[in-house]
Amino acid sequence: MAERRTRRSFTREFKAQAVKRLLDGGKGLSEVATELGIGTGQLSQWRTEHLAAGSAEALAARKADQAETQRLKREVKRLEEEVEILRKAAAFFAKGVA
Repeated sequence: MAERRTRRSFTREFKAQAVKRLLDGGKGLSEVATELGIGTGQLSQWRTEHLAAGSAEALAARKADQAETQRLKREVKRLEEEVEILRKAAAFFAKGVA
């Protein structure tokens, strides 16, 4: 009768370190997977998830930057309008004094 294998679980930190080791170490996928005692398919999946998460984070950061830029542009426009109103008011009152 065959023994039942238990499914191993890995922490996020372990997965992140494994992917970092793969991306930064200059070693191949199979070599890093063997060193860590995991399957190449598993490490490949973690790498794919890591890269996708990085893309999602970058996209979210770009959207946040774009929203902030739009907000600042609206603020600049409002301030320019206020300056123009004040300039006209100053010119009006300067004429009244002279």
